Amino acid sequence: MESSIKQGADALFILLGAIMVLAMHAGFAFLELGTVRKKNQVNALVKILVDFAVSTLAYFLVGYLVAYGTHFFVGAEQLAQKNGYELVKFFFLLTFAAAIPAIVSGGIAERARFGPQLAATTVIVGFVYPFFEGIVWNQGLGLQTWLKAATGAEFHDFAGSVVVHAVGGWIGLAAVLLLGPRLNRYRKDGAMSAHPPSSIPFLALGAWVLTVGWFGFNVMSAQTLDKMSGLVAVNSLMAMAGGTLVAVLLGRNDPGFAYNGPLAGLVAVCAGSDVMHPLGALVTGGVAGWLFVKFFTLTQNRWKIDDVLGVWPLHGLCGAWGGIACGIFGQQALGGLGGVAFSAQLIGTLAGVAWALAGGFLVYGIIKLAVGLRLDAEQEFEGADLSIHKIGATPDREVSW
Repeated sequence: MESSIKQGADALFILLGAIMVLAMHAGFAFLELGTVRKKNQVNALVKILVDFAVSTLAYFLVGYLVAYGTHFFVGAEQLAQKNGYELVKFFFLLTFAAAIPAIVSGGIAERARFGPQLAATTVIVGFVYPFFEGIVWNQGLGLQTWLKAATGAEFHDFAGSVVVHAVGGWIGLAAVLLLGPRLNRYRKDGAMSAHPPSSIPFLALGAWVLTVGWFGFNVMSAQTLDKMSGLVAVNSLMAMAGGTLVAVLLGRNDPGFAYNGPLAGLVAVCAGSDVMHPLGALVTGGVAGWLFVKFFTLTQNRWKIDDVLGVWPLHGLCGAWGGIACGIFGQQALGGLGGVAFSAQLIGTLAGVAWALAGGFLVYGIIKLAVGLRLDAEQEFEGADLSIHKIGATPDREVSW
């Protein structure tokens, strides 16, 4: 009796986590919609939804098998065992996998073609991401065993600072570099045309939805009810606060920075949220807020890399920092629970970054050569909404019959 209640409770626990992370995809959509110009709002909404559907198929048919060696080609009777726990676990981990194209989407906004991006999503969610996921979370290729022997600890990434965010952010950087900047963004005379966000309220809504869903992303990464820890929740909260305050301060009250601040803190705390002290999490989030503002400004203004939502600084850099921060603030000397090694965190993080960059350049490079990644100049000028979806977000006038 007790075991059947535990089974049901575990299945419900991870299902609620999956639903909370599914809701985060609405956050991705509205964050992108609010940041891009008005003529690309519909495209942002459609892209995130269709990417999620494509990710579902790719991960169900191939990706989950690559990561965990488990497939679903058996009778429903077998799948329904243990209250269908294995199925809802797949659903939960799918929402993580689908975050990768959602992250990339924000970097390549306003100029990427629709079909080629869906093709990239298929390969990334079917193979590139789950291959690294399996190495970290399922003992693939023996990397964890080697790290444990060499450093005394495995690479610890509780909820995916590196596995999800850094991988997504560095794949996104490769895609952005291959695409090139939006038309007229950086002019030949050295001038830059600013493209301010089209809707701060939608941007803010997206950030709030992501922030709330993140507590499912982090807390439910325990995957069973008996491993649930309130420490994870409060560490997430503290990192969110730290990221927000530093970003507001450094960003001089700019709402775009203010609302990306909590996201930066939450990205960074994923890895060590189960081992840090809340004050360590606060510092981790604060540093992430600084990283985002500093490097978003550098990429846009000095290096002329047109990463529209700043997905490389937000997910790529803050995710990598999170992997390393876990090895610092997870130590018992700094109030953490211990069981982590700085060198293991550094090696694991660098491995994730290298794999993502290689995968990103390979997938997007081949697609660029084969069919092209960009809208043509006229389509881009018109906006992705009209050239791809044939309708704007707010048609100016009703058709009178």
